[in-house]
Amino acid sequence: MCSIIGYSGNEVAAPIIVKGLKRMEYRGYDSVGVATESNNQIELKKGIGKVNEVNSKIQLDTLPGKTGIGHTRWATHGKVTEFNAHPHPSNSGKIAIVHNGIIENFEELKKQLENEGYNFKSETDSEIIANLLQKNYESTKNVKETILKTVSEIKGDYAFVAMFENGQLAAARFHEPLIVGIGQENVFLSSDVLGFIEYTDNVIYMKNRNIIILDKKDFQILDFNGKNTEYEITKVSKEFGDVYKGDYAHFTLKEIYEQPDVILKSGEKTIGDIEKAVDYIKNAKNIYITGSGTSYNSALIAKQILSKYVKIKSEPIISSELQFSPEIIERDSVLIAISQSGESADVLEAVRIAKKLNCKIISIVNLLTSSLVRKSDITLGMNCGPEIGVAATKSFTAQLTILYKIVQKLSNNITIDFEKFAESILKIIENPVKIQKIAKELKNVSDIYILGRGINYPIAIESALKLKELTYIHAEGIPGGELKHGPLALMDSNVFVIIINPNDSTYADTLTSAREIKARGAKIIGVSDIESDLYDYWIEIPKIKEILYPISEIIPIQLLSYYSALEKDTDPDYPRNLAKSVTVK
Repeated sequence: MCSIIGYSGNEVAAPIIVKGLKRMEYRGYDSVGVATESNNQIELKKGIGKVNEVNSKIQLDTLPGKTGIGHTRWATHGKVTEFNAHPHPSNSGKIAIVHNGIIENFEELKKQLENEGYNFKSETDSEIIANLLQKNYESTKNVKETILKTVSEIKGDYAFVAMFENGQLAAARFHEPLIVGIGQENVFLSSDVLGFIEYTDNVIYMKNRNIIILDKKDFQILDFNGKNTEYEITKVSKEFGDVYKGDYAHFTLKEIYEQPDVILKSGEKTIGDIEKAVDYIKNAKNIYITGSGTSYNSALIAKQILSKYVKIKSEPIISSELQFSPEIIERDSVLIAISQSGESADVLEAVRIAKKLNCKIISIVNLLTSSLVRKSDITLGMNCGPEIGVAATKSFTAQLTILYKIVQKLSNNITIDFEKFAESILKIIENPVKIQKIAKELKNVSDIYILGRGINYPIAIESALKLKELTYIHAEGIPGGELKHGPLALMDSNVFVIIINPNDSTYADTLTSAREIKARGAKIIGVSDIESDLYDYWIEIPKIKEILYPISEIIPIQLLSYYSALEKDTDPDYPRNLAKSVTVK
């Protein structure tokens, strides 16, 4: 995933673009670049690294002109190099583009253009767009006709913004997000409202297969056939502008500390009625739950609590796998799609498959203006505010809280006091000293195993994911009962094992597993509401209802992962090679 931005207005473009790119850096941070138009010439600067680093070296924000484009990259085609960084100029230098997505037929188009004399400096698929635009512009001499011809020739999922030497901007959207920000004296084109939220909250969410032609503040929106299309200007919540770290060293830490509040707010905002969602689930022929990464781990917990507490069977599906076995989904069923961003390509593909089979779609989403929301029958909003840290923290808690609220409405005997629960979570995060000390012990560890049973096993998997993402330590979640079927061979004095062991129905068996691990010399970190001599280190969690243990277990592991990242001198907000929302396959 990458962030793209375009600006046209009465102010100098480059400083505004750089500020917008910094806000959207969670979408991609391998490299960054800006291009502006001034006096019918395009000037361009780009480099490897994060926005502030590159800006300090080459002063991106000093480029002249009141029209410009910018980009932060998460590499898909080609290595992280200056040549592969965006923006990409055309051979003539009279057009420059920024692009998010994948051009599937780029090799075919590249050969064709090379045969016609065009040269390519990068390994990217994106540079194809720049030279194809140049070719078409030279033959049409018209920006509108150039864009229409270009989108008819490229295949794949994409959003791009092109800047022409005459100062015009043009953009196209096909299955990748593109948003227009309408200010009093300026217009923005961006992949995220965060790119311009401090300047305007009036937006147009570009429809699929739409293009926009922008000349100063005047614009027209067309479909891929060149016909004017209707659009709606809507206001976005100013909460999306609240993405500053405040007194926190990192967004990740800030977002971990926001979780007690998240427990109280999640599910408050809905599109459709939560009662109707519950009714869909209650009367469903079959229930499937899909997500990617952390959201899939939420789906695993959903299966457990729906089965245990309300006797409803469901099947979790990894979103990226569904396209290879769509026959899993039966017609006229219900699909619960979980996604923080609502733009994850694999989740959207899973929804597309389900909708073809006449399934009802219930989505659990944080961004209520996302593509997933528009494809859903009912949306339950996480309402946890922007999550900038790449590793999901508060969004996971929000997802589980909504699932708890669904189960509570489905059940006649489950009552959850969310205020009391939020207070118990606050106690975990108020005093992280013990967790910080454990993090120091993990600094030079190469392998960590996390063991859990029942509802705690998905937390073992999620814990492993957090440790991998933030610390780059090899971490693996293990079902407790499978310890003797292979993993026990890995236990020795060089290994740390985290035991997820609350006082529930799994407690005794998991303690037995801890004894077996301890006998092999491994060091044990116990996550439990009961202390044990078997633990070398004990992370205490509150004594609460069994259904609520997952959240109380994962939050100390989030903190452990965060502080371990600091010990290893890695950036917890922007783990290497990862992006917040994977909008390409």
